[in-house]
Amino acid sequence: MIEELGANVKRASKALSKLSTAVKNDFLRQLAESLVENTDRIIHENAQDLEKATAHGISEIMVDRLRLNEQRIADMATGLRQVADLPDPIGQVLQGFTNLDGLKIVQKRVPLGAVGMIFESRPNVTVDAFSLCFKTGNAVLLRGGSDAIYSNLILVKIIKENLSKAGLTEAAVELLSDTSHAEAEKMMQADQFLDVLIPRGSARLINRVKEKATVPVIETGVGNCTIFVDESADLDMATRIVINAKTQRPSVCNAAESLVVHRKIADEFLPKLQEAINQVHPVEFRADEAALPLLSGAVAATEEDFGTEFLDYILSVKTVDGLDEAIAHINRYSSRHSESIVTRDYFHAQKFQEEIDAAAVYVNASTRFTDGFVFGLGAEIGISTQKLHARGPMGLEALTSTKFLIDGNGQIR
Repeated sequence: MIEELGANVKRASKALSKLSTAVKNDFLRQLAESLVENTDRIIHENAQDLEKATAHGISEIMVDRLRLNEQRIADMATGLRQVADLPDPIGQVLQGFTNLDGLKIVQKRVPLGAVGMIFESRPNVTVDAFSLCFKTGNAVLLRGGSDAIYSNLILVKIIKENLSKAGLTEAAVELLSDTSHAEAEKMMQADQFLDVLIPRGSARLINRVKEKATVPVIETGVGNCTIFVDESADLDMATRIVINAKTQRPSVCNAAESLVVHRKIADEFLPKLQEAINQVHPVEFRADEAALPLLSGAVAATEEDFGTEFLDYILSVKTVDGLDEAIAHINRYSSRHSESIVTRDYFHAQKFQEEIDAAAVYVNASTRFTDGFVFGLGAEIGISTQKLHARGPMGLEALTSTKFLIDGNGQIR
């Protein structure tokens, strides 16, 4: 199966690289309309995934990641229109000059080619990944989780229906319907077909891809995000930020998983935070020795807790004596995704942003803002936590490479 699908996307990538911006934009807008028109079909298939998840005892938080409703389908359509409205990076000239030998040298953006995407749960990733790859002239082979198979199948079917109607290659998107680990590993090693592999999901998934893949990998997704409440922080502001970052949608990678608090304000802040957060949703605190007596019902934190992406209403708590200790703690346990400081001290804010090693570093704001839409990139294919090629939310430019074009008139060296 991988051989056939891989060959399909490799072949399709050659055709897609030649499409004009107008053709790509028109198609994405038409697909947006088609998604809305097919809302009932999508919800019907998604219901099968939800029923299966409930039967398997999956938590409501994780079920919510699977759920598609009228609003979420409308949001996917909006994402398609936003991608259509974005400038097309393909063909963009990054630099052009004539060298001392009289060679005219131009560097231009080109597609990556055939992109592989392995992801879990959220079926909206199917549409986001396709839209970004299509806009940048890339074909994409998708492998979603078994928990969202019915949703992914109907979304890819609708995309293919629209590709056929537009006279474009249906192999612009392929879905690996066999969700076994064995087929996934074959995909990870299909370097004869795929130019890049993007895993998006749990730490377990990403680590498995890193270990098994022979296709070049861009790491994305794992979000052990921390908020540090400094001694000078506005505690009302800090309370609002922590509540938003932890409870607004705990199942996503930019939700806060860890709280670091300056020891001087811990006695006042932690009980205040717990009282306020319980009015939104109860949270289990896993606290260090100093914070434990300040939080009712808290449990003692293990070292593992400080490095865990819970994806649940759980928050680790660490107390520190100063900014340097906070930075050292965060850099030790961080997944390099998003970190935030709440402070009134300008110099502390600057030092935090300079010394924290993460893709997105905030001052006085929730980590929930790390998102392709918010950063003006349109839909995102993932949030890169590595440093090579792309870092942070990955939009259109992250799905391109460059090519040097050299014109001469007989020069030899």
